[in-house]
Amino acid sequence: MEKEFIPKWIAWESTRRCNLECVHCRCSSDMSAAEGDLSTEEAKTLIDDICELSTPVMVLSGGEPLLRKDIFEIARYGTEKGLRMCMATNGVLVTDEVCEKMKEADIKMVSLSLDGPTAEIHDNFRQSPGAFDGTLRAAELFKKHGIKFLVNSSFTKRNQSSIADTFKLAKSIGATAWYMFMIVPTGRGEDIMSELISKEDYEELLKWHYEQEKHEDEILMRPTCAPHYYRVVPQMAKAEGVKFERRSLTFSTGGGKGCIAAQTICLIDCFGDVKPCSYFPMSAGNVKKEKFKDIWENSPLFKDLRNFKEYKGKCGSCEFINVCGGCRARAYAVSGDYMEEEPFCDYIPVRLTRGK
Repeated sequence: MEKEFIPKWIAWESTRRCNLECVHCRCSSDMSAAEGDLSTEEAKTLIDDICELSTPVMVLSGGEPLLRKDIFEIARYGTEKGLRMCMATNGVLVTDEVCEKMKEADIKMVSLSLDGPTAEIHDNFRQSPGAFDGTLRAAELFKKHGIKFLVNSSFTKRNQSSIADTFKLAKSIGATAWYMFMIVPTGRGEDIMSELISKEDYEELLKWHYEQEKHEDEILMRPTCAPHYYRVVPQMAKAEGVKFERRSLTFSTGGGKGCIAAQTICLIDCFGDVKPCSYFPMSAGNVKKEKFKDIWENSPLFKDLRNFKEYKGKCGSCEFINVCGGCRARAYAVSGDYMEEEPFCDYIPVRLTRGK
């Protein structure tokens, strides 16, 4: 097993049930969605299996993980096994009691969702009145209890004009980091394909992010599901004649690379299926039938995604393939072929321009 392909960040979809019904939800969560079938003991066995390979960051995800009654027992077990346990919540169910349980389980970081600077924009995106107030209330509670949190913000055409103001709000509420998510159309996201930000606007937003990050010293910034940012940064830095050193987080996935699906990250869904990332619907194997280590090291799907020489289209010809790679989940969602080129990239590789 190559050393660069070691899991550093694993999301476990603890349940698909959720108290919100967000327009872009990758697993179409709502209160009637599947709870999953991994028991408390099976979840602990999964953690044991993961630890045979590495001790990554493990994110307790969903749906809404706070709907799972044993979530803090599982979190504590992961902490005791040496994993850096984190949690992804929409914030609405966070209370003083929840915060105390997070601290008892030694959860290192919590992510909150914030998709706009106002209730009108955020609640529209989350399709739930009161969701915006819930996020801000959770941020206040986290600060009160000394719990670090980051903010995830997802954008489509309906809210892209508020990106800068959303970033400012994330800073003002005390977030440790802000992650700008570019939508991958899976789950309910397939229903808003026409709302995806154009590749031209995408490029401009990544340039805006570079300029913000270059001068930002209060909060860490990361564009997510935007692998071509790892092309944009060296391009812009070179054009400006500067050496741009990006800050890092102790709970990051590691490495300065774009798409890291099946390379240093993966998702394990609530039925035990191991997937390359949170937005990639294909399963590489099931932990109820195989060891996690065997799936990670031997899955044909994972091996394909690590074989950069076989990437197709512009990605296969691009000089930035080793730092970008294009979003494999987005390629699959749009073309049906996960080895195809990133469909929302506006860059023409040098090799192709020379061939004209």
